[in-house]
Amino acid sequence: MLASVRETISVATHGVAGTPVGDAPLREACASLERMVSGVLLDLDGVLYNGQDPIEGAAEAVSLVRQSGIPSLFVTNTTSRPRSALREKLARFGILAEEDEFLTPPVAAAAWIRGQGEGRAALFVPDATRQEFSGLEANPDAEDLRYVVIGDLGAEWDYATLNRAFRILHGEPGRELIALGLTRYWQSSEGANLDVAPFAAALECATGLKATVMGKPAKEFFLQAANLLGLPPAELLMIGDDLQADALGARRAGLRSALVRTGKFRPSDLDFPERPDWVLDSVRDLPDLLAHGRD
Repeated sequence: MLASVRETISVATHGVAGTPVGDAPLREACASLERMVSGVLLDLDGVLYNGQDPIEGAAEAVSLVRQSGIPSLFVTNTTSRPRSALREKLARFGILAEEDEFLTPPVAAAAWIRGQGEGRAALFVPDATRQEFSGLEANPDAEDLRYVVIGDLGAEWDYATLNRAFRILHGEPGRELIALGLTRYWQSSEGANLDVAPFAAALECATGLKATVMGKPAKEFFLQAANLLGLPPAELLMIGDDLQADALGARRAGLRSALVRTGKFRPSDLDFPERPDWVLDSVRDLPDLLAHGRD
């Protein structure tokens, strides 16, 4: 078992990431995993699939994690599709899930706005995602408009749209900017594509406001995931392909993390001063990591 695990898993906290380590450090890391991990958070794009293409072994990995009895939650910064669409997409790749097994920024943001007790929102999100904000959407001239929510509009972002969001916020004390995650870009078969973070940064710069982030890498988002699973953050393992949003965001929130070498992963990620707890070739290696930690 040690030999096979060493071939696929790099323990970034005990040696140079991406290189094999000795048996003693590997045993130490896996013992730590056994003590700490009671639940798993799984990113979607870049971990289970790339765009419209499934990642090899992902469906089998999710199935094995479920069979092990370890609770899991799909945690994604996707804002272009509602949970129903994400559920359907996973089903096409052989992964069956219920809508309550997904935590997305729109779901988190809608719950947070409702929890504030007053105020509605101007939504700059794809039409398909608006259903997650049922009862909360307001026209720009509504008296109870308090929030501007921005997500991944893709090609729908243009100067006029961004300027409209700016005007709603500008010179209006008490209004708040909510960013559905701070993902800088996402990877598709056509290449890298801008996500919500650059547009949030533009509005922050123009208005002087600081966006409230509902999504990774915000600590509150990971804590909400822990609350949904009913587990302490320290007992959760986040699996992602984004060093900043997934791996380091999770660690800063008190979780453990594993970075996969798929999706938007780049070898230069391992040169960053902060590192994840583990580096996996892909999510298909997750069951081996969990099983070894429990041997």
